Amino acid sequence: MGQSLAQIYIHAVFGTKGRVNSIKPEIGEKLHAYMAGIFKNMNSPAIKINSVPDHIHILFKLSKNHALAKVMEEVKKSTSKWMKEHGIIKFTWQIGYGAFSIQYNKVEIVINYIENQK
Repeated sequence: MGQSLAQIYIHAVFGTKGRVNSIKPEIGEKLHAYMAGIFKNMNSPAIKINSVPDHIHILFKLSKNHALAKVMEEVKKSTSKWMKEHGIIKFTWQIGYGAFSIQYNKVEIVINYIENQK
């Protein structure tokens, strides 16, 4: 085989430290867009991102070139800094995350689940 192919769909979930309601609706959409850019830069395109005030759900396609832990570390680190730059001074994500592999034929179900979080 001359090339590598990977289709690894991940549903990731993580919350704010102490489950503080820090993700206000007025910043949520901007946060999602910024986060999508980070995923894109790591060759792990986001398919769906949605949040509630104390946690976030992301469905993305994991790159064959990056470990899951590295992608999640970069996303959490960069978005934490971004939130602070946008006025959420004491913002921090919880330590850790949940990440679950998704079968290709279940992607639409997970998209619907994430869309209906609010």
